[in-house]
Amino acid sequence: MQREAFAGLIWTKQYYQFDVDLWLEGDPLQPPPPKAREAQRNSTWHTLNAADILSMPDKWEYPWFAAWDTAFHMIPFALIDPDFAKHQLLLLCREWYMHPNGQLPAYEWAFGDVNPPVHAWAALRVYRIERKRQGKRRDEPGDTAFLERIFHKLLLNFTWWVNRKDTQGNNLFEGGFLGLDNIGVFDRSAPLPTGGSLEQCDGTAWMAMFSLNMLAIALELCKTNLAYEDVAIKFAEHFVYIAHALNHSGVLWDEADGWFYDALRLPDGSTRRLPVRSIVGLIPLFAVEVFDSKTLEGVPNFTKRIKWFLQNKPELCAEAAHLASPGQNERAIFSLVGPERLRRILTRALDPAEFLSPHGIRSLSAWHRFHPFTLTVGHQEYRVAYDPGDSTSGMFGGNSNWRGPVWLPLNYLLIESLQKFDYAYGTSFQIGGTDLWGVATDISQRLVSLIQCEPDHPHYLFHEYFHGDSGAGLGASHQTGWTALVAKLIAQSS
Repeated sequence: MQREAFAGLIWTKQYYQFDVDLWLEGDPLQPPPPKAREAQRNSTWHTLNAADILSMPDKWEYPWFAAWDTAFHMIPFALIDPDFAKHQLLLLCREWYMHPNGQLPAYEWAFGDVNPPVHAWAALRVYRIERKRQGKRRDEPGDTAFLERIFHKLLLNFTWWVNRKDTQGNNLFEGGFLGLDNIGVFDRSAPLPTGGSLEQCDGTAWMAMFSLNMLAIALELCKTNLAYEDVAIKFAEHFVYIAHALNHSGVLWDEADGWFYDALRLPDGSTRRLPVRSIVGLIPLFAVEVFDSKTLEGVPNFTKRIKWFLQNKPELCAEAAHLASPGQNERAIFSLVGPERLRRILTRALDPAEFLSPHGIRSLSAWHRFHPFTLTVGHQEYRVAYDPGDSTSGMFGGNSNWRGPVWLPLNYLLIESLQKFDYAYGTSFQIGGTDLWGVATDISQRLVSLIQCEPDHPHYLFHEYFHGDSGAGLGASHQTGWTALVAKLIAQSS
């Protein structure tokens, strides 16, 4: 299975060429393109000029890059070809891909759409995977030249997010559909029928995760250059402000349900929570980093500043930076949730009547099978119900669905997050009589069980997503891109 996952990744490499300026102006030997093209999708991406070998989601059905797909592809790629993995991550940050304003292109049909900012996470993971392959210890530096190159470019991307996707300036972020087709009540990439804006639990959590990824990279670079200490402090403090906004906005966290939800900010300034129990409420768990005492001893100014922050702004740190209550072996914990909220969220996530299927974590709680959420705006009713297979909604063309099926990438991020929490808390944190490493291992095994040989097919099929009840493969049947993450799950279980 692992071998075929790797083979599929290699097979889905493809040459990709797209000169946006040429597309806008037309071929000089052909009739000029319609004038309307100047106002269509991608018309503001004049600098994008791709002519590279890229990792595609699926050469048959999706023969173009997608920014967040690429990030997930590179995790298993790093096990067999770390140079290619590093090259691909750097490539989307180069000046012929990244917009001058710092935005990364999403995908061909709309470069200006917004994918979750997982590039920094992928860069750090590829760096660590390669370092381990080289036989180096955790405290030994790896390819820091690669980390420095991508860190500088991701500073631009982080700034774009802060300036463009926090419309109220309150550290609660939007972002649109963020890759999760059909997950919400509305098309989150379109203007809301209610007016106003959508304060997204996932958009905010992704930015918290982005902050921590950049913090972790900066601290890694401090091992060879303490000049990165100042920017590490910047990202630590930025994370704390985002965490405080998420936990204390009064609308995203529902104390009664023990879950995070999106919220509408209406034109009159009021807010309304949208209580749809979806994987959006799990994404805050992805924002977690744990640093051992040896790492912190190497950055004395960083540690001094964090201690000052804890002493002088304790109201901001209550649910965020758990430096005041370190984990086992004095490990410092940065996370969006403390132990109490972590337990409440996981209790619901691991309930078979809600998110836990025999094959992984569903993207929408099965509770909505009999309790659909409805919202009426004017004379239009909007409805979200559990939909474990192919989409029955016309949103995004009806060919993709996050209202129930199991998707590999977010399950994978949850597994990694649980492993980090376990590194912090150890066996002292149990849920259902199992420590968090055991929970992560169980979910991992469920995901690996999804990849099956079809009766009339001699090879394993790596589907785009999977039925939330039966585990049947759905969508593109050769989605060897992010579904190839099973190769990494197999590697870490062997």
